[in-house]
Amino acid sequence: MTKNPAVLLLLVWFWFTPAVLAQEKPGRANNSLQSFADEFWRWRARYQPFSQDDIPRIDHPAGPRRWSAESIARQRIALRNYETRWKQLSTQGWDRSQQVDYRLIGSAIARVRWELDLNRRWERDPSFYLDQTLTALLEALVQPPPFDANRSREIIVRVDEIPEILEEGKKNLHPVRPFAELAIANLQQIRPKLMRVQTEVAPLLDAGSGDAADPAYFKQATDRAIAALEAYRSWLQQNLDKMPSDAAIGRANYEFFLTQIAFLPYTPQQLFAISKQEWARAVSFEQYEKVRNEGLPELRIAPSLDDEIKKAQSNELSIRKFLEEKGILTVPADMRHYTLRAMPGYLDVLGNFGELDDFTGPSRLSEDGVRWASPPSDNLGYFWLATAKDARPDMVHEGVPGHYFQMCLSWRHEDPIRRHYYDSGANEGLGFYAEEMMLQAGLFDDSPRTREIIYNFMRLRALRVEVDVKLALGMFSMKQAADYLAQHVPMDQKTAEQEAALFATTPGQAISYQIGKNQILQFLADAKMAQGDKFNLRTFDDFLWKNGNVPIVRGMQQRPQRLKPNFSQRLKSCPSQVVLFLEFVRIERCSAACYGFACPAIQPSTWECSTSRGRGPLPTTSS
Repeated sequence: MTKNPAVLLLLVWFWFTPAVLAQEKPGRANNSLQSFADEFWRWRARYQPFSQDDIPRIDHPAGPRRWSAESIARQRIALRNYETRWKQLSTQGWDRSQQVDYRLIGSAIARVRWELDLNRRWERDPSFYLDQTLTALLEALVQPPPFDANRSREIIVRVDEIPEILEEGKKNLHPVRPFAELAIANLQQIRPKLMRVQTEVAPLLDAGSGDAADPAYFKQATDRAIAALEAYRSWLQQNLDKMPSDAAIGRANYEFFLTQIAFLPYTPQQLFAISKQEWARAVSFEQYEKVRNEGLPELRIAPSLDDEIKKAQSNELSIRKFLEEKGILTVPADMRHYTLRAMPGYLDVLGNFGELDDFTGPSRLSEDGVRWASPPSDNLGYFWLATAKDARPDMVHEGVPGHYFQMCLSWRHEDPIRRHYYDSGANEGLGFYAEEMMLQAGLFDDSPRTREIIYNFMRLRALRVEVDVKLALGMFSMKQAADYLAQHVPMDQKTAEQEAALFATTPGQAISYQIGKNQILQFLADAKMAQGDKFNLRTFDDFLWKNGNVPIVRGMQQRPQRLKPNFSQRLKSCPSQVVLFLEFVRIERCSAACYGFACPAIQPSTWECSTSRGRGPLPTTSS
C-alpha cells in the first residue's frame, strides 16, 4: 500500500491550528464567482426538480413550473452556458476557500447535467412526474399552519398545475417498466387521498389569497387533479407490456455521479468492500449488545401520541444539555427546537410522496423544526416503530444534533455559496456520524435496549451501499433489493420497498450515509494525529457542523504528478481531488509557483513545503 497518500478535504482546514482559528475565517467567494453563483442559484431554484429527499428542499419561486419538451430544451441551453462560463472564470490569485467554492459550484452544475442527460428521470421514470405534482404539493403543506395568503396561493397553484404537468410527462416519457409499476402502485387510492386533502386543507386557506381560495374552486381544482392522476395511471397500465425492463443507470453514468457530483474517490468495487466490512461490524456489535443486555426488559411502545410527543420534547432538551456538558458541540442560545407533532390527515395520505418533516430554511431560522408523527402502534414502519419506543435514535440523526440542527448552522454560514450549496450526501454522512458519536459518548447508557436500535440502524446504513451499487449496475431489481433489505436488516417489507424505490430512482443517494460517516471518522483521526493533545472535539464538531453542507473528499493514493505551469488552467483540467489539495496542505504561497502540486520543495515524508508559509506537515496515514 502507498505510504503518505494525499488526504484531500473539500473543507476549510484553518481550524487545525487553534491560534489560527481565532484569527482567520473562510474567505468570501471571489466577486466574479459570487455573482455567477447568485445567478446560478436563482436559475436553479426555478428549475430544480422536486424530490422525495428532504435535505435538498429549497424555496421555489412562485409561478408556473413546466416540464414540456421546450422547457427541457431551454434548460439544456442554459446548462451549457453555465458550464462554459464556469470553466472560463479566472481563478488566478484565489485563496483556498475560494477554490473550494469554485468546485462546489462545479458540482452543482454537474448535478444538472446528471439530471437532464444521465439519470434522465424526466424521460425514463413516470414517478418523476408524481414528484413534480404530489411531492410538490406535500412540500407546500409540511410547514405547520396557519397558511398565509402567499402560501395559500402556492398550494392552489400546485394543485392546478397537476393536469398539465402530467400531460407534458406523457409526451416526454419512454418509461422503463419497474418505474412505471412503482408509479402505478403509488397512485392506488389516489382519489380518496386527495379528497381528504381537499376537505381538510380548504378551511385552512387564507381568504385573502383571492378567488382561488374559495372552497368551491379548490374542490374543482382537486377534482381535475384526481381525474388527471387516474388517467395517468391508466395510460401507464395500458402501455406496461411495451416497456423495457432494464432500469439500471449503468457503470459509466454511476461513476460520473461518484466523481463529478459526490467527489468520492471510490470505484463501485471499493464501495462494495466498504459495505461488507461495515455490515459485518454492525452485525457483530449488535450481537455483542444483545448478549450484554440478556435478561433486561424490552423497550415499550409509548402509551399514546401525546406521551410520545412530550417525551420527545424532554429528550430534545436533554440532548442539547448533553452536547454542551460533554464538550461535544456548541448549542447556540438562539437555536430553535426540533419537535414532534401530531400528523394531520392531509399529510398522512401523502406519506408515499416524501418525508413528513419540515427543517425550516434560510428565511425561517426563527421557527422550530417539525417531524409529523402518527399514533404509536406495533404496526408502524421500521423508523417510526423505533421512535415510538425511544425518540432519541432517530432524533440525533434527523433533529438534534443531526439534520435540523446542522442545516440551521450551515444556513448561517458567512460564505453564501456554502450556505446555499445543497446536496444530501455530506449531510447524511454527518447524520449517521452523529448517531454513533452519541452512542459512544454515552447518551444511551440509561437505556441498553436503545443501543441495540443504533446498531441495527448501522446494519441498514451499511446495506444501503451494497443495494445502491447493485441497483445502479443492474445486479439487483427493485424487488430483489427490497427483499434483501427486509431479510438482512431486518425491516418491514413496506419500508424496504420504499427504500429500494428511492435508491433505484436516485442512484448514489443511499451510499451517502455510510461513506460520508467513514470520511468524517478519517477526517477526525487525521485531525487528532495532526494536533495531538491540542485536539478538541468541540472545535472539530463545531467546524464540521458549520460546513456540514460541504462534501469531504479522501483520495489520491499517490502524490499528484507535475502539471502545467499555469495554475488557473491546471485548476480546470485537474480532478476535483487534486484541486482540493490546497485546502488540506494549507500552503499560502509557494516560491516554486506550483501551489504544492508536485512541488520540488515539498518533502515527501511530510508533505510540507519548505519555501511556503504553511502551517505544518500533512498528517500521515496508511491507505
